[in-house]
Amino acid sequence: MMGKATILVADDDAAIRTVLNQALSRAGYEVRITSNAATLWRWVSAGDGDLVITDVIMPDENAFDMLPRIRRARPDLPVLVMSAQNTFMTAIKASEGGAYDYLPKPFDLTEMINIIGRALSEPRKLAAQPEEASEGMPLVGRSTAMQEIYRVLARLMQTDLTLMITGESGTGKELVARALHDYGKRRNGPFVAINMAAIPRDLIESELFGHEKGAFTGAQNKSTGRFEQAEGGTLFLDEIGDMPMDAQTRLLRVLQQGEYTTVGGRTPIKTDVRIVAATNKDLKILINQGLFREDLFYRLNVVPLRLPSLRDRAEDVPDLVRHFVRQAVGEGLDAKRFDGEALDLLKAYAWPGNVRELENVVRRVMALYPQDVITREIIDNELRIESPEPASPQGSSSIGPTTIAQSVEENMRRYFAGFGDDLPPSGLYQRVLEEVEYPLILAALTATRGNQIKAADLLGLNRNTLRKKIRELGVTVYRSPRLA
Repeated sequence: MMGKATILVADDDAAIRTVLNQALSRAGYEVRITSNAATLWRWVSAGDGDLVITDVIMPDENAFDMLPRIRRARPDLPVLVMSAQNTFMTAIKASEGGAYDYLPKPFDLTEMINIIGRALSEPRKLAAQPEEASEGMPLVGRSTAMQEIYRVLARLMQTDLTLMITGESGTGKELVARALHDYGKRRNGPFVAINMAAIPRDLIESELFGHEKGAFTGAQNKSTGRFEQAEGGTLFLDEIGDMPMDAQTRLLRVLQQGEYTTVGGRTPIKTDVRIVAATNKDLKILINQGLFREDLFYRLNVVPLRLPSLRDRAEDVPDLVRHFVRQAVGEGLDAKRFDGEALDLLKAYAWPGNVRELENVVRRVMALYPQDVITREIIDNELRIESPEPASPQGSSSIGPTTIAQSVEENMRRYFAGFGDDLPPSGLYQRVLEEVEYPLILAALTATRGNQIKAADLLGLNRNTLRKKIRELGVTVYRSPRLA
């Protein structure tokens, strides 16, 4: 671009106009500022400016109402939308209106200047205007962590890129996948979900790809698979880390060649689906253990998206509570109000079950308590029920050998059940010991903030033995910021 680029700024906040004027001028741009939409439109319609930065709420017009006019008059003019109404729908409306990008307030000036540089240097890619979005709120939260999720989703809506969603259980991975589908280019197609952990391992290939009559014992009729059911839409593969290796190989072929064969079939079938995968496991650890194909991981991990835990976005708890209250009222429960102290207690809780656990608590108190106002005492009682303290004989640790033994026994029972009438490969004893070592040592180092002397004492190991294990297993040692 020859000469200085001109940035048109519209915001009714004088302080924001001043900050942007100074920062953009220092960055080498010509800047023209206004407090209203009418002046901005006059500049745009006259052909002025190389890029627009506008707030959503203006005294005379909403920017979302003006965006379509700007697109028609100046289709090559990049528009950056700012808003303090930091919701999922704000990001979606900005994207659907044709904005180059969306920035929640307060914004980072360095990031904004980088975005401006990209917008001015990249050729504009114009997309067809989609239908008006629903006013429903599929995702809730105004925290910084959620703002980044909204921005990524808004950029992915009109693409078919494969997405890998990671995060703890209960963070809303399927909800994000549904939002991506419902507001994306495949919204008119089906959304089909399959949970790998909930299906017997020997039936997963049949569930995914369908089977022919007589393909295996019990296959009395031909059956369609999830790929066929999702044709033209989105296929959500939940708990992808639990997919057996044979099914992983078949899925890799689909991603590479765009076709599959049914179980027992020979004719390749072309497929047109968008794949969204999700897991709460570390797939790189599974790759190192030989339980997940590395080439499949890279095919699925085209766009990685990690969802934050609820404890990492505690400021969203009040919004989520109000959202779940509205849902419960819509289902017939009496309206309730959570007082400030109750909300503070909910914000302070660790939420090991994340958003799903919070939803359960809100619904439970609304159903069980007749009071119109939910108090701190009620929440305190419910959180004690939610996370009871186990008995500790002779003052021993609350997590004792019995609890660990029960956990191992339960997980091994599930492991054996996954093989049906068959038995797993030999060498199980040594394999279990090796797989337990890594998370055990990592947990000890995390609990002691990377102090290897304390971790060795906690584990009952010699310090040199612990160091050797860390090297052999490739454990990343936790470093406390205070010790850095």
